[in-house]
Amino acid sequence: MDRAHAFLAAFRDHPASVDETYFGHMRFALGFAGALFLAGGAALVHAFIPPLFETTASRKVRALHARIHNRH
Repeated sequence: MDRAHAFLAAFRDHPASVDETYFGHMRFALGFAGALFLAGGAALVHAFIPPLFETTASRKVRALHARIHNRH
């Protein structure tokens, strides 16, 4: 039973540690994942066709870095 309680507590504790609800944290994390997915797609295209998306992935990573450090 202790493991189950610890696991369930993590669903509350981590989002609370960044002043978010579970669903607010989920929304932020899913948005972040979507942005990373798109940046990864741009990097993948760039790998095969270098003139395309030359700075897209690096710009997106910088923007995401700023976003996560300026959340609150």
